[in-house]
Amino acid sequence: MFDRLAEITRRYEELERLVADPGVIANRREFAKLAKERSQLEETVACWRERQRVAREVDEHRELLHEKDAELRELARSELPALEARLAEIDETLKRLLVPRDPNDERNTVLEIRAGTGGDEASLFAARLFRMYSRYAERHGWRVEVLSSSPTGLGGFKEVIALVQGHGAYSRLKFEGGVHRVQRVPVTETAGRIHTSAVTVAVLPEAEDVEVDIADKDLRVDVYRSSGPGGQSVNTTDSAVRVTHLPSGLVVTCQDEKSQHKNKSKALKILRARLLERAREEQQSEIAASRRAMVGSGDRSEKIRTYNFPQSRVTDHRVNLTLHQLDRVLDGDLDPIVDVLVTRAQADALQAAS
Repeated sequence: MFDRLAEITRRYEELERLVADPGVIANRREFAKLAKERSQLEETVACWRERQRVAREVDEHRELLHEKDAELRELARSELPALEARLAEIDETLKRLLVPRDPNDERNTVLEIRAGTGGDEASLFAARLFRMYSRYAERHGWRVEVLSSSPTGLGGFKEVIALVQGHGAYSRLKFEGGVHRVQRVPVTETAGRIHTSAVTVAVLPEAEDVEVDIADKDLRVDVYRSSGPGGQSVNTTDSAVRVTHLPSGLVVTCQDEKSQHKNKSKALKILRARLLERAREEQQSEIAASRRAMVGSGDRSEKIRTYNFPQSRVTDHRVNLTLHQLDRVLDGDLDPIVDVLVTRAQADALQAAS
């Protein structure tokens, strides 16, 4: 472990020299790439340097135990246990930091929420989940931008796709992918029977332009008149955009904005994210499978969580966690669930790396 930490420190110091080089600074893309790598190593290097400092103090205190001065020996004896405990704590932190990170953890996130089985009730719960994630993003200081939506007349969503921007967004939200089940009495139910509906959530890391090369010749862009709820100008101009990626057959539509240009820009963001996800699934299927195995399969066809309204209960089936705090969770207080999932993933990763 120590050899690896020394190697990481050497690389960090090299990166510090490189990002200060005028030639590198002039190349914005190269500078951003190197600065990002340096940032990813910074916590590990700081922890390793702290470990070296504490280790020196431990050695010094152990030497003082052999001093002739009784007062010095007693001082060293009293302070040594705390220093040794601190050293052990740092070693555990370093082990965690050396576990290979998901390279997408620092990315922004494309969040896709779709109503599943359950008709109008599923659409209404899709809207409720979107509000939950929006409130969760607000708690963490993330920005949410709706890229595309298909609202229903009752205030629900058949589908809503949003971009969540902010530090650590994907690292927290990636555990939300899967089927979310809701059990409650619909407002339209006169007999008071509990219905079960489902909503599918997909969490994709936002693709960077340089990673997904989309040639103009590979795109077919169709414009048409927007439909559904909207202002007069939205419904009477050809502002809606349908983008078809010819090599893959993927189709993305966007009609939320009055501007055709803005709709096209949003559609391309969604397309890039979907193409990146497809490439990751094809090229790194084994890595993706092992990551999903840390918290259950995470497959979109799998039920990962149940929201039971009559019992005010939320159950995450991957870690057998049940909270009787439904209102708080739906108001965006997701960290008590996500923290458990993150801890479980880290523990599994540490075990796999040992």
